[in-house]
Amino acid sequence: MEELEKALENVPEKQYEDEQIQVLEGLEAVRKRPGMYIGTTSIRGLHHLVYEIVDNSIDEAMAGHCDKITVTLNKDGSVSIQDNGRGVPAGINAKTGTPTLEVVFLVLHAGGKFGGGGYKISGGLHGVGASVVNALSEWLEVENCHNGKMYTERFEKGAVARPFACVGDAPDGRSGLFVRFMPDATIFEEVHFDYETLLTRLREQAFLNAGIRIVFRDEREDEVKEADLYYEGGIKQFVEHINGNKHANMIHDSIIYMKAEKGDITAEVAMQYNDTYTETIVTFANNMATIDGGTHEIGFKNALTKVTNNYARKLGFLKDSDANLKSEDTREGLTAVVSVKLPDAQFESQTKAKLGNSEIRTIVDSIVTEKLSEFYEENPDVAKAIIYKACEASRVREEARKARELARRKGVFGGSALPIKLADCQDRRTEYTELYLVEGDSAGGSAKDGRDSRFQAILPLRGKVLNVEKSRRDKVYGNESLIPIIQALGCGIGEEFSTEKLRYGKIIIMADADVDGSHIQVLLLTFFFRFMRQLIEDGHIYLAKPPLYKITKGKIERYAYSDEERDRIFEEIGGGQAERYKGLGEMDKEQLWETTMNPLTRTLIKVEIEDAMKCDEIFSLLMGDKVEPRREFIERNAKFVKNLDI
Repeated sequence: MEELEKALENVPEKQYEDEQIQVLEGLEAVRKRPGMYIGTTSIRGLHHLVYEIVDNSIDEAMAGHCDKITVTLNKDGSVSIQDNGRGVPAGINAKTGTPTLEVVFLVLHAGGKFGGGGYKISGGLHGVGASVVNALSEWLEVENCHNGKMYTERFEKGAVARPFACVGDAPDGRSGLFVRFMPDATIFEEVHFDYETLLTRLREQAFLNAGIRIVFRDEREDEVKEADLYYEGGIKQFVEHINGNKHANMIHDSIIYMKAEKGDITAEVAMQYNDTYTETIVTFANNMATIDGGTHEIGFKNALTKVTNNYARKLGFLKDSDANLKSEDTREGLTAVVSVKLPDAQFESQTKAKLGNSEIRTIVDSIVTEKLSEFYEENPDVAKAIIYKACEASRVREEARKARELARRKGVFGGSALPIKLADCQDRRTEYTELYLVEGDSAGGSAKDGRDSRFQAILPLRGKVLNVEKSRRDKVYGNESLIPIIQALGCGIGEEFSTEKLRYGKIIIMADADVDGSHIQVLLLTFFFRFMRQLIEDGHIYLAKPPLYKITKGKIERYAYSDEERDRIFEEIGGGQAERYKGLGEMDKEQLWETTMNPLTRTLIKVEIEDAMKCDEIFSLLMGDKVEPRREFIERNAKFVKNLDI
């Protein structure tokens, strides 16, 4: 680390001259810096191309001109999106002197959502969809059926390859836009679309736009997959879908649904309580997931807390001397979808993760206060069940507070208390430090001996980690398997959590490459997801990837991290013997350092949350109480598992 710092200090500063100022024409800027427009060139960015084109079709649907969208994954690796909307106007754009269709696919920030009354409400992540997709595609073809005629054009890497032309009457009176594109393999890290990821997003769009049919086909294999996504019930069915995937028991059968319109603004809320200890609130603005919430979520939570407290007192659950239920108490076990649609959505970040329109807070607060109060009046038994659960959550929260206070008095969480088994590092700068959570004392011993103590800390894990999915909050604070981890990290937990107090920049889970090791990984990830989720969101959690095999032939020693790599090494060196590692404890300190801990040679897997709702569903399924859904999941996915030890 010191050598790296010294090396950087000796790098000469580059000269900054006039000739270094570049002017990028047309879509060249997109191809040069794709991350600026789609966030990343990983598979997430690849899928984003599909979302941008689909969002344009959704805009047509929200404007009342489209009710069917078909998305197809083609055998050649391309994707096609077709809608039955109005199509793109077929004339010449007055400003550019070029066909309007060409403007849409070649000019950034061009389209009906940028003023002029094309769309009152529109989604799309950046509003640059069609042109960016075109720029990042090897080729893109368009068939545009508008006012009874069909117009076509082909582009290659963002440039016109076959000019705009009218090819005659639209077949079968067809209307709408058909776009087919091949992502550019020289730009993206991979160009194979994931069916399940796209299905989740398209299903979400169908839920949010009741009455729209989205047909999703995967024709890449001999056996064609097709999903017909149509939900007349809209977000009510969305809540049913989320709760169904939780495999939990419902506190009440009926979905609580409310909707209000004010001018061009529409707000919808659907909610239902289950018997779990976690909440799932997903919010949307103009069909875009607002993962950081915003004014619509604030309005919903405020109204929910207010109404629940009012009825808790009215029904006698709370006495005059009792403190109010806190907002978190009223949300335990809640699944809710909040969706707003508005003409001039203001977001607090480029990724549209947080809605900022102040008027939305008032509208959502008002509708939830009115409609939820009416629901409680008309359904007193349901109201009692919900309020009873909230009061129980309040009691457990108080027990958890007492457990924290007791732990603090014992020096468990506060001050300089550190776990006895922690082998700490010397450096205190979080941009350099790493904490290895190691399965077992044997591997922990090798890791301590083999580490670089300047920046690597080691904490051997004590037995099986608590399954927090089945545990209430008060049980977590006193658990002997979790206390050392909480102590070592130093950032607190629950209400006291603060990343500013985090002692290590990387938290690396290092477990055996077998079933038990995988179980420990999932238990720890469940804990972090439920109680320290920001650590994952901020990129602090990693999985170490130890080798599966040590391959030797004479004096040659190689390590393989998969069966495929083992076979490839056999071919390269002409045979050998392969030793299968059963656990980290079998490696000596040199081997463990070389294969799993040396920053120059190791492989780390960064844990990221691409779809928080999907993560919530998986953790609930794998770590929850219901056995049958877990068995079905394992049977369904067993074919994807490699290197399984029984």
